[in-house]
Amino acid sequence: MTAAPAETTVDARVLRGVDTLLDGYAQLRPTDTLLVIYTPDCRDQASLLLLTARDRGVATAAVGMAPVEDPGFADRLAAVLPSRATLTGRLVLITIERDTMSHADVLRRAVDTYGDQILPLRIINGSWEFFRLALGPTPTELSAINAGLLHRFLDAKHLAVTTSSGSELEITLDNDRYRWLSNRGIWRPGSFVILPAGEVATYPASVTGRLVADGAFNVNKAVQLDARLGDHPLTVELKDSDVVSYSCTDEKIAKLFERCIQVDHGSHVGELGFGTNTGIDEFIGMNSHINERHPGIHLGFGQHGQLLDVVDYYTDIHIDLITSDVTIHIDGDPVPLTSHTLAPSTLPHPTNVSDEDIDGDCCGARTPHE
Repeated sequence: MTAAPAETTVDARVLRGVDTLLDGYAQLRPTDTLLVIYTPDCRDQASLLLLTARDRGVATAAVGMAPVEDPGFADRLAAVLPSRATLTGRLVLITIERDTMSHADVLRRAVDTYGDQILPLRIINGSWEFFRLALGPTPTELSAINAGLLHRFLDAKHLAVTTSSGSELEITLDNDRYRWLSNRGIWRPGSFVILPAGEVATYPASVTGRLVADGAFNVNKAVQLDARLGDHPLTVELKDSDVVSYSCTDEKIAKLFERCIQVDHGSHVGELGFGTNTGIDEFIGMNSHINERHPGIHLGFGQHGQLLDVVDYYTDIHIDLITSDVTIHIDGDPVPLTSHTLAPSTLPHPTNVSDEDIDGDCCGARTPHE
């Protein structure tokens, strides 16, 4: 199955997403300067951002880049960067790419130059679908949703997980050893805001049972397949976090998963994740983090998000298998958490949780290898 064509319609929901990005995430003010850095496949989305900002009276600049490799990018960026002395407010820097996040070293040098006068946002999976689906909740709302889940999970030892597609998983947590990550779109000084946002995740001590992924997959390599799994769920049997067997009626998706788990450590669960972006109410054909943020559970096979002195392996493959919903009983509590009832909490976001901050290049550079 080949990838579905990308959506090309700019509708009211897309325009609301643009407003949420500029108002909720960037908190763009008339005194700010907006710099949009884009790859060729996101030219239209970059143009809409720039036009919207100009309509608000905000000074703008733009620069194109090639993904992954672009020897002239640093010089082109330097040519458009304003000096700190000429800024009347902040420099809001937005990078937008479809399948990659590129040139982190160049961007890091630029960010460090401006100190607290810059707000950098890095968008992967830039598309009209990103603006239509992934920018529903504000960062404040996502932070509150994540906080509610994390307060439950951080005290937990055992999760009994089921889904409407037939998943039955027994999951053991070790929160004294393995950190939780929270992707919520909140800017912290010196960091990049990574979008799309909306997820909490950890490294599970053990996962045993059956995962029936009926939502989508998301793999950190370039693939030309429709990522949706609703018509052909991928079923994986697990014992102690390792793949025992798997099946899928779509031969191409089965082959993709086979190639991923044949890589060293690729058959081991490196991530237990929960999507929290309540604005994402459907799955899309793009191999994307948008699908990963959909409310539900996902297991990531291969690379983990822990420090290497805690989980001492590295592999260059990571494939997430995502469900369309989830019901979770925590430590035998008869009242479950469900993906259908996610809502902002009044509890503060825990401070002993790591905010996701990718300070490097990411994703989509090559296909999974044998």
